[in-house]
Parts: sequence; structure tokens; C-alpha cells
Amino acid sequence: MVFCSWHFPDAGLDLLREMADVHVWEGPEGAPREVLLEELRHAAAILALPPTDRLDATAMEGAPHLKVISGFGVGFDYVDVPEATRRGIMVCNTPGTLTETTADQAWALLLAAARNVARGDRYVRRGAWKKYEPALLLGADVHGATLGIVGLGAIGRAVARRASGFGMTVLYTGRAPKPEAEAGVGATFRPLDDLLRESDFVSINCALTPETRGLIGPRQLALMKPTAILVNTARGAIVDGAALAQALQRGEIAGAGIDVYEREPVAPDDPLLACETVVLAPHLGSATHPTRALMARVAAENIVSGLQGRRPPFLVNPDVWREPERSSSPL
Repeated sequence: MVFCSWHFPDAGLDLLREMADVHVWEGPEGAPREVLLEELRHAAAILALPPTDRLDATAMEGAPHLKVISGFGVGFDYVDVPEATRRGIMVCNTPGTLTETTADQAWALLLAAARNVARGDRYVRRGAWKKYEPALLLGADVHGATLGIVGLGAIGRAVARRASGFGMTVLYTGRAPKPEAEAGVGATFRPLDDLLRESDFVSINCALTPETRGLIGPRQLALMKPTAILVNTARGAIVDGAALAQALQRGEIAGAGIDVYEREPVAPDDPLLACETVVLAPHLGSATHPTRALMARVAAENIVSGLQGRRPPFLVNPDVWREPERSSSPL
């Protein structure tokens, strides 16, 4: 049996139904924890919904038949990967499916924050616009500015490519320089502190790891220009949300565009909700019809391959893979 913790697009579900008994949680949100644990008692595979599902040691302990965890997306911080590897469970993701779409979202937030799009929308809707005002909601120029990218992976490079159309200077940071990648997108390496000091816009595009958790906190925000804008479409926990709210409220940075949060959905008392200069989106990085269908298809292909004894196309923990023994037949 394959458990799907949400009603994923049919491009994935139909593929799974061709080869397995499929249980789909039909609620509007992901399956509750108690449902997840109950279904895992019988499942050979799960098409999981990051970051809602929590595939930790407790979940795996109660899943004696589980062979494949395939996530609907690129991130896999919702899975205890070492525990899965220890148990011989394949963990899979869908890299490449959402690269361009997520880069589009980063740019949508960057432009919206720079040009006060959300603030202007609210201004018009509440009937405040009475006349032409030359000084109304003045924003920042994007063309010719400096863009700093934290993490020059696939999505970071896609964000950088879009910057060329705006004539921007592109800086990037990471664990080490990437000469081939930077040559391809016209980016220049900087240590994180220098990138924060020099950039007019900072886009967070790195993975969430123990090293990047809380990477952007009070000290890092204080390094940024007072005119700078921070954009995060990666993972919420990379940025200290309370510190960001404080920096915005104090005018230490000019604005932000945020698609991901330390806690999702956002709590009603989250201080970011009180910040007028932040554009907030409900984790829409990959939210287009074609991309979500492709993500479901690739996640399902990982499951089909794993259950049929073939190496999944996108295996996060390759150490778990062992080629099936081939039985020899007499001549």
C-alpha cells in the first residue's frame, strides 16, 4: 500500500494507482499526525507533504513495511534521514522540478517589496487614494542595483540569470566559491558579511542545514544597508523571524519579501504580520499548475522505481541502495 498524505495532482496519483493500492488523505490540508502514524503501520511507501509531515524516528518505528519516503518538493529536512538510512528506507525528493518556478517567486517578491506593490494595493482598496501624490510610496530601483544571493545552487543560479535583464551586479556566497557556476551567471563570490554590506537586495536560496539554521540573525541584519530588501523563498528557519521583524520595525532595513516561515502556517501573533514593509506569501514558491503536476509525477516515479526494485531517480540517501541480486538461470 502507498499512502498519500494529501490529494496530490493526478499526474502522480494516477501513476501510483497503476501499480499499487493507494490511500489518499482527502482533507484540504495534509494528513493529521494521528492519521499519518496509523497509515504508516501498513504502508510500503509514502508520498509525503513537506514540511507538514514529520517522518521522524517515532513515525518509522511504527512503519515496519516502509521502503520509500518520497517528498513533494526538494527539501527533506522533515525526514530524519540518518534514521531512515539505518532502517534501509529510501528517501527521495524532486530536484529540478521547481527551480525556475521558485526563482520566479523570488523575483515576484523582490519586485513587490521594492516597488511597494502590496502596500499600494492595500492603499487603493481602503479608499485612501484621493489624488496624485508625487511622494506617495516611493520605492527602490531594481535596475542597476546589486543583488546578493545566499546559496548559488540550482535555484540561486536561476535567480541570478534573471538579474541580467535588470543590469544588476550579482554577488553570491556559500561554503566555497563555485567558479563554473559563477561564470555561467556572471556572479562574484563574497563572504557572507561582505555580501550583506554591499547588496541592495539579498535573496536566500540555500538549503536548510544545521549550519544554515538561523544564518540570518540580528548581527547579519545589522550589516545590511538601511535601504536593502531581504527575500526568502528557501526555508523559514534560515532567517530569525523575530529579528527580521524588529529590523523592519526599526527601519534598519527597508523591506522584505517572505514566502517561508519558521512556523507554518504563520501564527496570529507573528511580529512580521505587524510590519507594513514586508510582503508575505503563504509558501507559494512552486505554486503553479504545471510545476505542481510535475512534482507529483516525479515523486510518484521515485516510489514506483523503489518498490519495483529499481534505484529511484532522485535518492537522497544513496548509502541505502543495494542492487537487487539477480538469480542465475541454467543455460
